[in-house]
Amino acid sequence: MTVKRNVYLNMRSIEDAKKILFDNFLGLTCKTEELNSVDALGRILAKPAIALLSSPNFHAAAMDGIAVDAKKTFGASDDVPKSLIIGKDAFWINTGHVMPEGTNAVIMVEHLNIVDSAVEPSDKAKESQQIVEIQSPTVPWQNVRKMGEDIVATELLFPRGEKITPYSIGALISGGVFRVTVQKKPKVLIIPTGSELKSWQEAQKSGLNKGDVIDSNSQVLGALSVEYGAEFDLYDIIKDDLDTITEAVRGASLEYDMIFIIGGSSAGSKDFSKPVISALGEVFVHGVTMMPGKPLLFGKINSIPVFGIPGYPVSAIVAFEQFAAPLLLKMQGVDPDYKQREVAEVEPSRKIASKLGQEEFLRVKIGAVDDRLIASQLPRGAGNITTLTQADAIIRIPANVEGILEGEKVKAELIRSRSEINKTIIVIGSHDNTLDVLADHIRLTSSGVGLSSTHVGSMGGLMAIKKRACHVAGSHLLDGEDGSYNISYIKKYLPDEKVWLVNLVMRDQGLIIAKGNPKNIKGIEDFKMSDPKDKSLVFINRQAGAGTRILFDYKLKALGIKPSEIIGYENEEYTHMSVAVAVLSKRADAGLGIYAAAKALALDFIPVVTEEYDLVIPDRFFNTDKVQILLQTITTEGFKSRVEALGGYSTKKTGQIIFKSF
Repeated sequence: MTVKRNVYLNMRSIEDAKKILFDNFLGLTCKTEELNSVDALGRILAKPAIALLSSPNFHAAAMDGIAVDAKKTFGASDDVPKSLIIGKDAFWINTGHVMPEGTNAVIMVEHLNIVDSAVEPSDKAKESQQIVEIQSPTVPWQNVRKMGEDIVATELLFPRGEKITPYSIGALISGGVFRVTVQKKPKVLIIPTGSELKSWQEAQKSGLNKGDVIDSNSQVLGALSVEYGAEFDLYDIIKDDLDTITEAVRGASLEYDMIFIIGGSSAGSKDFSKPVISALGEVFVHGVTMMPGKPLLFGKINSIPVFGIPGYPVSAIVAFEQFAAPLLLKMQGVDPDYKQREVAEVEPSRKIASKLGQEEFLRVKIGAVDDRLIASQLPRGAGNITTLTQADAIIRIPANVEGILEGEKVKAELIRSRSEINKTIIVIGSHDNTLDVLADHIRLTSSGVGLSSTHVGSMGGLMAIKKRACHVAGSHLLDGEDGSYNISYIKKYLPDEKVWLVNLVMRDQGLIIAKGNPKNIKGIEDFKMSDPKDKSLVFINRQAGAGTRILFDYKLKALGIKPSEIIGYENEEYTHMSVAVAVLSKRADAGLGIYAAAKALALDFIPVVTEEYDLVIPDRFFNTDKVQILLQTITTEGFKSRVEALGGYSTKKTGQIIFKSF
């Protein structure tokens, strides 16, 4: 075959060349496969991972000591210590063990005074029992890991498109997700060409002659391919022969997902990459205006991408990182702009305290708001694997520092790339299960854009907007005067902010109760204590400032019930699912929450109200690309059908603009 000298007739800028590349491989994605979760390290989820188990799935001791019913310790003091009989009033327990029936707190062993004493005989023979003495009371659930403290069954652990990390495997196993559906690894074939090349094995065995060049590019590109989630095979080095190279590429194009022809991409008479691709398919770009890497070329053969990679090592690496790497990521459902971890300056959204004498690795979420990186602290619990899987960064607080002030700039080590953080929509405010669906659906319909939600209650969301710490706030604040939602609160607490109020869902709020309603609960009024000694019904509340808490207070006032007349009024949780798991684990008899949470854990539900759950969006973010993607996503039939399948939701008003404050 006669070969003419290749000429760069139409060189492209990097931006133009990338657009051509991605436009021509727009729908190119890998197939999927199912794996054991423990074998999925580094793989990309093709379907969302939903927890099947709560973690812990029982109430567990968090310390070594004795398990007690907290009320039996009330009244203990230095002056008036209390004695507890082991086996009757208290039970020895080790960290991680199941709490005995009827106990709800652990007193650490170092806080005990252990004595042996004979006790009065009962109807059995007199026996000697161990007695421990305490000098201070404990409170319910102190030093106890409550059921569902870390993970609640049916919650979204990871949306599709998430890369499985070592932390992720811990969360998956803890949540009972033992198999996951992932993208198959792209199969890459690397074909080194050049009569001057020798493999490193051959060079090791027989040395080099004058003019010999060791083929290092194949190994480097193979390692880079693995780093970007692919697996690779190496073809034997092919001498400069057009027909031999053509036949190798022809066969490979039927078996692999991507091909690299190394060498021969320039304009010389012995550069065969362009004629090979032209003969078997189509060349899209030959020559890019970058240095190093100018001779790069790429095209398509049998629907797969084929790259002509320059032979100079640095050029080969630059060409790979600029073009092949992002395409490999896209094929696996990953943001093509992904970058390696970096260190960045962040500002905590609130003051963070820390103990002197200990260097702390604080896990935080990060959001790019108004050109600042805002850090929100995650729970510090050492048993909570999700504080790492949810974290965007780690702030290292030195041992000689007591904490970080709100707004103080500090260094953070980014776990997620800056590009991911910049494309993440930060939602702070009231918890709702549809936010998990929204996070996954955005990943399904829009490459690169993500959603991160922090649950601090509706009022907390409005305050986050006031502090310019989020893009969107979730809110369902009821106005007891006119029955409207959110508008009066926006006018009162955000008088100087231009905001949009957009409906996300209408949802059923009510009492979440045990399956079969064993306590025969009919409504909120059943929780009023008729007698101070009445301990039959225990309520689990939401935190102050939550819309559900405001609704509960409104209902109590309408019924003429004082908070002090509700057992458990002061016991708080931060999400509807946490309320549901408190009922499931018998820590409470009921709590106010959404129907979807009750349904998810197979609990019963007594409707109280159908309420409006809205998104409060500052005007300066409303027309940004990522917020517009969010607004477009919630109006799709796919999203609406997934939401309604949860139960207790209506999407008839979803996407409607309810109010503008300007």
